[in-house]
Amino acid sequence: MNIQSIVVAGAGTMGSSMAQIFAKYHDRVVIYNHREVTLQKAQERIEENVQTLMQAGELTQREAEHLLGALSYTTEWNCFSSCDLVVENLAEDLPIKQAFYEKISSLVREDTIIATNTSGLSINTLAKSVQGANRFIGMHWFNPPHLIPLIEIIKGDQTDDAVAQAIYQLSVTINKKPVIVNRDVAGFAANRLQFAVLREALDLVQKGVISKEGIDDVMKYGLGFRYACLGPLEVSDFGGLDTFYHISSYLMKDLCDSKEVPELMKQHYEAGEYGVKTGAGFYDYSGDRAQQATKERDEKFLKLYHALYE
Repeated sequence: MNIQSIVVAGAGTMGSSMAQIFAKYHDRVVIYNHREVTLQKAQERIEENVQTLMQAGELTQREAEHLLGALSYTTEWNCFSSCDLVVENLAEDLPIKQAFYEKISSLVREDTIIATNTSGLSINTLAKSVQGANRFIGMHWFNPPHLIPLIEIIKGDQTDDAVAQAIYQLSVTINKKPVIVNRDVAGFAANRLQFAVLREALDLVQKGVISKEGIDDVMKYGLGFRYACLGPLEVSDFGGLDTFYHISSYLMKDLCDSKEVPELMKQHYEAGEYGVKTGAGFYDYSGDRAQQATKERDEKFLKLYHALYE
């Protein structure tokens, strides 16, 4: 399956960043959105990103010109009629996604791959709205897409292996680190790990065992530092499975196993404190703190990426 022409549906922060990455390596990338104003913001965002990358020495002038030239923006449905791949990045709302798939199924070619960037909705459930569920697959990117290497490729029950391999190879060609998730399970792989860690972290803070700053430092300077280089199974091998076995024998029964939303998260949610986007969450992001925190995060991600992968 030769993927050349790509349409990214949805021009928000994730969609525009994904399209920017595709355009660095492909000649025809279209961003579709039903609202013109959203497309204009996406174009401005991409152009700003490109300037920042050039100033940081991450893009040459020639690469930047190719990237910007490969991109086009549209509100017209006919963009789907001749593409090789559609990557849907609409709101995490099941009816919205289902209506979109029903619409484009009659517009795309029979061999066009349709992928979703959902972070949690069932691939099998979404596939029911696609004509030709064998060409439907999950392609889960991570925020910010232009900095995080991982892409999860999630197969539904009917997904052809050839489709999974095509998306895997595409991910490699755009310099990502893809993994194939062979079964459609809630949260896929990464979010199951992320929320297991978050549940235990919030439980320890809630019980007063450690401060919020302390638990974040435990991850950043201990576990996170280690996990940037080794996966949890590799860590176990280096630590010794005998040691991990004995620790498991008494620790597993004491870990948090709540099935409810963590209380600390619930409190912030009900207060309308959603984190960086609202200026408050577990930490204060008022004034220019949000912009500064984002800048510092991105700089650290870039340094880590260069140190480990280049």
